[in-house]
Amino acid sequence: MQNNINIDDIKINFDTEGLWVLNIAIAIIMFGVALGITIDDFKLLLKNPKTLFVGVLSQFILLPAFTFLAILLIEPHPSFALGMMMIAACPGGNVSNFFSNMAGGNAALSVSLTAFATLICIFMTPLNLQFWGSLYEPTNEILKTVSLNPFDLFKLVSLILGIPLIAGMLIKHYHTEMAIKIEKLLKPISMTVFIVLIFVAFSQNLEVFVNHIHNVLFLVIFHNIFAFILGYFTAKSFGLNKQDCKTISMETGIQNGGLGLLLIFGFFDGLGGMALLAAFWGIWDVFSGMALATFWGRKTKS
Repeated sequence: MQNNINIDDIKINFDTEGLWVLNIAIAIIMFGVALGITIDDFKLLLKNPKTLFVGVLSQFILLPAFTFLAILLIEPHPSFALGMMMIAACPGGNVSNFFSNMAGGNAALSVSLTAFATLICIFMTPLNLQFWGSLYEPTNEILKTVSLNPFDLFKLVSLILGIPLIAGMLIKHYHTEMAIKIEKLLKPISMTVFIVLIFVAFSQNLEVFVNHIHNVLFLVIFHNIFAFILGYFTAKSFGLNKQDCKTISMETGIQNGGLGLLLIFGFFDGLGGMALLAAFWGIWDVFSGMALATFWGRKTKS
C-alpha cells in the first residue's frame, strides 16, 4: 500500500554551489576514466558483440523494465518510485571500473562498457525515464508537473559525461604519455573529491537522513542487490565466463547516483523523495560494491 507521508516536503540541503562542484567532480572522474580508454577498447567490444549486447541489455533494458515491475508490486510513494526509475535509467557509475578490477573481473570490458554506456546514456537515460515514468500513473502525475525537456536533459548529460569522455580519449590517442601521467594523478584526486563531497552532503543533511532514511532503506538495498543479481545472471544465461559475469554485475549494480541527483535538482527542483533515494543510493552502492568486490576478490585469490 502507498504511504501517506509528506516526504516531498523535506528539503535536501544542496545549494547551487554544491551542485556545480558535483557537476565538475563527475566530469573530472569521467575525464580520468576516458584517459585510460582507447579506440581499441571499442574495437574489442565490436569483436565481441555478445558481451556488448549483454551489457547494454542488462543495464539499459532489463534493469529499468524489472524496476518498473518491482514498483508495480511494492507500490512505493510516487516520488520514491520515480527516484528508482531515475537510478535505473542512469549509466553505470565510474567507480564500477575500480570494483570490477578488485573483484577479479574483466577490467578492459568494464572500462569499455562504461565508455559505451556513457555514450548511449545521452539519449537512453531521458528515454527510459520518460517511457517508464509515463507508464505508471502516480509517477506520470509528477512528470506532468515538471518541464522535463528531453533536449535539456540530453544537453546536461552531454556536458557532464559526453564531452569529458571524448576529450580524454583524444588526449589518450594523440598524447599517450601525457594521458598516463594525468590519469595517475587525476584518478585518486577525483575519487577523493567525489567521496568527500558525498560525505559533506551527508553531514549537512544528517537530520534529514536520521528522520527519513527508514523510508528508503529497504527500497535502495533491495534495488541495488537485485541489480547486482540481475547483471550476473543475465551474463551467465548468455554463457559468458565468470570474469565477464562479475563485470556485467558491477556495471548493472553500480549506477551513477551522482548524475541522478544532479538531474533531480536540475529538472525536479530537488523533489524530496527522489533526492533522498538517489542520495542514499550514492552512499550505499559504494559500500555494497566494495563488499561484493572484496568477497569476489578473495574467492579469486583462494
